[in-house]
Amino acid sequence: MAQQVIKRLIDDLDGDEAEETVSFAIDGVTYEIDLSADNARILRDRLSPFVQSARRSGGVRQPGGRAVASRRRSADIRAWAKASGIEVSERGRIPATIVEEYQRAH
Repeated sequence: MAQQVIKRLIDDLDGDEAEETVSFAIDGVTYEIDLSADNARILRDRLSPFVQSARRSGGVRQPGGRAVASRRRSADIRAWAKASGIEVSERGRIPATIVEEYQRAH
C-alpha cells in the first residue's frame, strides 16, 4: 500500500501557511517559530539593528565550562525545590523530574 505524508507549516503568529521555520536565540534560550515569508522578513528586519551591532558568539562552548546563565538557572531550580520541600543535591545534575516540575511551576 502506498502512503503519502504531507507536512504543512502553519504560521505561528497568524495561522496562515508558513514557508519556513526560523531559529533564534536570546538570553541563552534557542527558539523556533514557523513563519510565512512576510512574517519572517518582518522578524529579520526588526532584529537587524541588534544583529548588526552584536558580536557573533558562534555557539561553541569552551571545554570544561558552563555558561553563567546555566549555573544561575540550576541555582534557581535548587532554591525553588528546597522551598517546595523537594530534596535535591547541592551539586551535580538536577533530575529531569525536578526540572519539569520547576518549568510547570513557572
